[in-house]
Amino acid sequence: MSSYSREARDLLAFYIDAGADALIGETPVDRMAEEPAAAPLAAEAAAKRPEVGAAGAARPASPPASRDRGERASSQAPLPAPDIAAVEAREAAKSAETLDALRALLEGFTGCALHATATRLVFADGNPAARVMFVGEAPGYEEDQSGKPFVGRSGQLLDRMLAAIGLDRTSAYIANVVPWRPPGNRTPTPQETAICLPFIRRQIELVNPDVLVCLGGPSMQTLLGTRDGITRMRGRWFPYDTGTREIRAIATFHPAFLLRSPLQKRLAWRDFMAIKKALAASVSPSQT
Repeated sequence: MSSYSREARDLLAFYIDAGADALIGETPVDRMAEEPAAAPLAAEAAAKRPEVGAAGAARPASPPASRDRGERASSQAPLPAPDIAAVEAREAAKSAETLDALRALLEGFTGCALHATATRLVFADGNPAARVMFVGEAPGYEEDQSGKPFVGRSGQLLDRMLAAIGLDRTSAYIANVVPWRPPGNRTPTPQETAICLPFIRRQIELVNPDVLVCLGGPSMQTLLGTRDGITRMRGRWFPYDTGTREIRAIATFHPAFLLRSPLQKRLAWRDFMAIKKALAASVSPSQT
């Protein structure tokens, strides 16, 4: 492989990791030029304008052969107001009697705008009968493509962290507060999180783990109802009411943060050792 090919490949990988995975125009524009090249864009826009007939009546232009996800989203019916969507989410989540039913509900739920822009739903991975459940914030690019949470670089680190305390994806259950990837890997808005919250709460209730692990500050703040930061709250145990019983919950750093700040892995190791100790000390209801 030539040096140019390697550089092009690395550049494309950088764009994908940064969330730039969708085409927004057919003509490249040099944003660093002194005078932006507006002519190609103007010509492209003119070509898309309706044609005018001899009598002055506009004829609709032919529709494009394909649409990107953003165009598909704009063609759908208007979304309900966030507060109405949150109420609808609560009612829908309560009606789910099983995890399969909850997943089916989410597949058809259109009250959150992320449903329209994501490639697919990222519901969960692992063992639904596991005694420990890990919850992150939202999927990234790799998760959006595969439909499973934590499969990218942060997921690989999470797998190694699980293995260090004798766990893997057959003995743990993994999900996210928000089950759809936000465009460009941006942070979910408070409204999007509020709409998705009833679904993850119901998911936790149906899994009914002995230990709940919040991966990262946003997950911790959403599920534990705190405004404190992860550095202050990590490693401490809190009660979490599943709706049927109270379980132990703990927060630790998100694996993506640990990839950027490897010195914090020592603190995450302490948290995972505490999780291992809690699992060894507790007995699940099915084992009594």
